[in-house]
Formats: sequence, C-alpha cells, structure tokens
Amino acid sequence: MAAKSEVDVEVNSAPEKFWEAIRGSTDLFPKVFPEQYKSIDILEGDGKSVGSVRLVNYALGTPLVTFAKEKVEAVEEENKLVSYSVIDGEILNLYKNFKATLSITPKGEGSLIKWTLQYDKASNEVPEPEAIKEAAVKTFNGLDAYLQSN
Repeated sequence: MAAKSEVDVEVNSAPEKFWEAIRGSTDLFPKVFPEQYKSIDILEGDGKSVGSVRLVNYALGTPLVTFAKEKVEAVEEENKLVSYSVIDGEILNLYKNFKATLSITPKGEGSLIKWTLQYDKASNEVPEPEAIKEAAVKTFNGLDAYLQSN
C-alpha cells in the first residue's frame, strides 16, 4: 500500500542559492559530505533533466545502503522542484517503490525545503523511512551551513 511522508526544513540560504546547490549536487555532495557520499556519477543524460540517471555511492558506514540508482522524474526550474525515483539499490529490498520530491520556496530571508517521500513497503515488517528522513534533514542543514560559509 502506498504511503507518504513529508519533512519541512527551514534554512537561511536564499531559494535561488539552495536550488543551484541541489542542482549541482552531483559534484557538490561528495565534496561537502564525504562522510555520507563517496561519489555521484551520471549514467544517463546530464544528471539534471528528466530521464537522467545518477548512481549515488554512499560512504562506508552509511546505514541501510551502499548505493542507489536514481532517475529524475520531474523538474520545474521556475518552482524549484525536482522529483526522482530510486530504480536500483538496497532501498528497493525494503520499499517496492521509492520516490522523493524536493521543493524550495522563499521563507523570510531564507527558504523552506519541503521533502516528500512516496513509497510502498515490501512487507509490514519494514520500518517507516525515519532514518532516511533524518539523513535528508541533516544533509539540508549541512548544505545550508556550507552555503552560508562560502
């Protein structure tokens, strides 16, 4: 049965700056978060447009996963929104479908990041994706701190 989970994160970075960093995550994330991301490689497309496929290799010690293959499903530059589905990796042992949507809207001097997960558990024993949400929040806050200092 399909389930949905959302998390909102307020950051100090302007929407345009945060969006640019998210769009550049292929190069930026392994540099800024080496403890989380070993590498991100573009397998198909440019890594940003619909249909692009990226291979995310997670650092040793990352819980649950060593890699994930992500396919970009939707991009709305004007609305600062991107959706992607995991099409390969350990996460699919837990969740039959796993899709994330990230949107960035202005909030005061900074931005509101809304991250929505849509997923189907492989079985009733599979936990809710709380650890994945916590990792996303940590990444968004870490990226904001990086952007504020650079």
